[in-house]
Formats: sequence, structure tokens, C-alpha cells
Amino acid sequence: MTSTGASVQSLGIGEVAERTGLSVHALRFYEREGLLVGPVQRTSGGRRRYTSLDVEWLLICVKLRESGMPLADLKYFAELVRNGPGNEAERLRLLDGHRQRVDAQIQALEECRSVIAWKVGVYADHLARGEADGLWGPRP
Repeated sequence: MTSTGASVQSLGIGEVAERTGLSVHALRFYEREGLLVGPVQRTSGGRRRYTSLDVEWLLICVKLRESGMPLADLKYFAELVRNGPGNEAERLRLLDGHRQRVDAQIQALEECRSVIAWKVGVYADHLARGEADGLWGPRP
């Protein structure tokens, strides 16, 4: 997280939705599921108010979810952060395990891309020569 001065800013749920790309519904879900590291403040009228630090945390959560981190792991990570110092090794283990899964997915996608690029080349070559017949089409 960043400087303590940044955490003073108070933002409504619509502003946070805009900054994070999460819907208002998703923000309420994140709060209900315990995915935030601090309690969401409320106005006297009951409206949610978020800090800049909440937004920073949510942006991290968005990236972890986009990269395929299971909700249960994200929930556990948030719990570890909420519990404060002393569990950094467990946080590292969780994040490193996720990084390894992402690395494996990237490797698999690179292999897929290589096959696709090869097949695009085959089709482009055949079409350029006017020899598209017989490129794995249904047989009569």
C-alpha cells in the first residue's frame, strides 16, 4: 500500500466501481465475502465510503481474480492481511503458488499460440499459391 495520506480520501461506491472496473454489485459481494482488508465505513445515512487504500487493495484483488486465483484463496489472502504482521511467509507461499499456476498457464498458451501461428502459415501459404483444396476439409 502507499502513503497514509492517500487513505484519507473518502469515495462513494460508484466512484470505486469506476476506478476498479468492478460493478457496484461486485463491490457489495466482495464486502459480504470478507475480501476487503478493512471494514467499509458508512455515512450516517448508511452509504458506503471507501478510502484510497481500499481502492488499491481492490485493484490487487481484480488482478488476482483476472489471473485465475480462486475466490477461496483470495479470501484467505485477505484474512492473512487483516491479521497483520507475522504471517508474511504464508502470504508469500500463497502468492508464489498462484504465480506458478499463472506461469504454467502462460506456457500452455504460448504452446497453443505456436501451433495456431504454424496453422495460419500453412493456410496463408496454400491460399497464396491458390492451392486451398484438401486443407482438412470434410471428405465427400
